[in-house]
Amino acid sequence: MKLTLVSTLTIAALLAGCSVPTAPNAVSSLDTMFTAPVGRSSATSVANGGKVSLGIVYSPSTQANRDYLRHYQANAGTGFGQSLLMQPIHDAYVATSNPDFAVDGVKASLQRQFGSVTVYPDLQSLRAARPDVVAIVDTHSQLMTSRSSDIKADVSADFYDGKFNYIGTAQGHDAKSLSPVWADFKRSEEIVADINQQQDVQVRALQKFDQSLSNLLTRPTSSVSMIDSKTGQKLY
Repeated sequence: MKLTLVSTLTIAALLAGCSVPTAPNAVSSLDTMFTAPVGRSSATSVANGGKVSLGIVYSPSTQANRDYLRHYQANAGTGFGQSLLMQPIHDAYVATSNPDFAVDGVKASLQRQFGSVTVYPDLQSLRAARPDVVAIVDTHSQLMTSRSSDIKADVSADFYDGKFNYIGTAQGHDAKSLSPVWADFKRSEEIVADINQQQDVQVRALQKFDQSLSNLLTRPTSSVSMIDSKTGQKLY
């Protein structure tokens, strides 16, 4: 028992001294993708179905968050004190920080609703392709560190018509606050279970996104308003 306690405290001390990546701040796609105000589409719903093409662009915030997850995953093998971590704990960190998990989940939801879904590297390429509907996909994850066991996941897709006028948004969010992962009374099995909840939070956020998407595609969007996150003013 004493040996287990000492090992856990030693690992915790190492974790506290590691350069564990911090999740970047979530930024609205409106703040980063468009240089001019976006108008409201005259469409009362998002066109969908087997004959509708959807073009996707990942927001800069999504790209920054994927970089954060890559860094987090890399640190799970080095910066978290790999030589002292039990293999199941190391594997749990790696498995729950997949940088593509959220974007792949969003894309899978969209592929069930549209005839074709294509990801473009930037808005210029997307404009040139002229899909029927446009979506700006935004994902954001916050994973646990040695200083915080608060975890959360946000996913959203802002939809625009072929002229880049806003139609509506589908979104999903989930979060959980855990007791400190490296508390000295926790067994390795409990630590692994806590780390695995990072994946559970991401899954629930994607499930909520999928339901939000279904609601958006089956209901009129006339009641949806779009607010500039900086000024609080309507953009249409």
